[in-house]
Amino acid sequence: MKPQRPVLLRTTRRSAAENDPHPADRHVGRQIATVRVQSDVSQGQLARAIGISFQQLQKYENARNRVSASMLYEIAISLGVPVSRFFEGLAGNDESRDRARPLPVDERLEFIASAEGRHLIEGLMNLPPRVRGRVASLIAALGEELALPDKEGDDEAAGKTSSADRRMS
Repeated sequence: MKPQRPVLLRTTRRSAAENDPHPADRHVGRQIATVRVQSDVSQGQLARAIGISFQQLQKYENARNRVSASMLYEIAISLGVPVSRFFEGLAGNDESRDRARPLPVDERLEFIASAEGRHLIEGLMNLPPRVRGRVASLIAALGEELALPDKEGDDEAAGKTSSADRRMS
């Protein structure tokens, strides 16, 4: 009679850090999103081309699900890039260390791939085109206004009164 091997059971919950995606999975997901956006392909278009739902593609791009080698191959073929493109800039990738510098992380792409970004885009897409254009202009104007130095704030700090303060007095 063979001795039975003990069965190991986890008795504690996994920590949040253990549930976090591996950095390589996050990197590959970001690269899929980057190449897709650079290729001007929507999530729905790419998902249909490779035979999955756009929700599954979102999970790949956000590293909630790992991408299999065969699926990564299909994505690369559909986007017209080599599979190695998704690993460029990955720490520890000897080939990329020798000939390619790490790719900059584009905050805009990260935002677009985030739940908040997708929610914002979905809301904008529900607006009529004319209203959507006006909202885009408003957002651009707000961004420009926030980028300007606070001239009145600087004047007030220097002891000068602003035009609004002069009108109030």
